[in-house]
Amino acid sequence: MRFKTKTKTKDKDKAKAISKKRDMLLPMRKKSCRFCRDKARVIDYKDIKTLESFIKERGKIVSSRYSGNCARHQRRVAEEIKKARFVSLLPYVR
Repeated sequence: MRFKTKTKTKDKDKAKAISKKRDMLLPMRKKSCRFCRDKARVIDYKDIKTLESFIKERGKIVSSRYSGNCARHQRRVAEEIKKARFVSLLPYVR
């Protein structure tokens, strides 16, 4: 016959403590897509300044979590970055 341990409750308490710490450290703010805010703004592969803000210093495309883009505009940004790389307006790797 095995004895029951209280590990489940301890694990739950630890998870609650971690989530409380995370909530205290990271204030939640809603990120809004800059392209949805500015309705007139168009994503174009020739607009290098705009596209460079979505590329990390090593050349990787920034995720939508980090950039705050919605799914539709994140796909378009990634597509335009790839076009700009193909035409040699942006480097593949820095």
